[in-house]
Formats: sequence, C-alpha cells, structure tokens
Amino acid sequence: MATMDPTLPIVKNLLLLDSEGKRIAVKYYTPEWSTVASQGTFEKALWNKTSRTNARAEAEIIMFDNVVVVYKYIGDLMFYVTGSQDENELVLYTVLQAFYESVTILLRQQVEKKTVLENLDLVLLAIDEIVDGGIILETEPAVIASRVTMRGADGEQAAMPITEQTFSKALASAKEHLARSLLK
Repeated sequence: MATMDPTLPIVKNLLLLDSEGKRIAVKYYTPEWSTVASQGTFEKALWNKTSRTNARAEAEIIMFDNVVVVYKYIGDLMFYVTGSQDENELVLYTVLQAFYESVTILLRQQVEKKTVLENLDLVLLAIDEIVDGGIILETEPAVIASRVTMRGADGEQAAMPITEQTFSKALASAKEHLARSLLK
C-alpha cells in the first residue's frame, strides 16, 4: 500500500444516529473500530457524551476518546464526523456541513428518522460521494446531491428536477407495461 501524504486531511468515520443513539447510517474508514461490537461501543459512548448538549443551532466540536468529533443535531437525528486529534476542526466541520446539507437536499428538507430510513440508499450514496477511504472527495452539497441522483457526472443541474424524475420514471414504466399488455 502506498504511503499517504501526512498533510492530507483524513476522516475516521461518518455517523448518523437517531435520538436514542441507535445506528442509522455509519461508515468507518480506519482500523481502530474493526469489529461491529467496538463500533457499537464507540457510538453508544459518543452518544452518551453528546446527547445532553445543545448542538441544534450550530455544530459542536469536542475531543472524545483521542479523536476530534464534530457533530450537529437535526430533528431527531445526530450527524457526526470524526478525525484524528491533530486534524483540522474546520475541515471536519466542512465535511459535516456537506453531510447534513446534502442529506437535507436529497430528502427535500424533511430530515427525520422515518424519511432517512425510507431513503437510506440516497444517504449512503451521499456518504460515499463525500468521503472515500477516509479521503475527502467533495464538500459542495448541491454537487453531492446531483451526483447521488445521477443528474450529471460533474454536478450540473439537469433539466428535470428530482421530484419529477421519480414521477416520470413511474409514468414511463406504466406506459411500457400498458403497451406490453395491449400487444399480447
């Protein structure tokens, strides 16, 4: 494996937990938490540490278990980004902001546990567009959302908005099904 540039900002994990500290969508990039049990222990301890703070208006930054944690609550969800203890907090905050703003765009401003679970595929794709292997790829929420919805490889706006994409796909499928049934 090639050595990494020591100046390259590295994200240790992205976490999306519910208001009870239960896992909704998580992605770990370092071997520190290699088992699901160790991940669960870390998530529960982190939630216990941060659940009583008020990070609704602005993101909070803490040092926890020798990692820098940047987190924010939206509705009944808690968004977390962690990095090593010498990682730049502003970089981690930018990743956090990209994470929750792209999810907000993808879920059409309805960021709550039920909506996230119904659209878990979009949330996981957004995580993959933001960070890959701990390396930050993209921090512009509109670009992330457009890539997740495959509106353009370089993030340009498509002629059809996301709300009409699903309707047009359903309409095309119904037309195709009707045409097949008429031809039989």
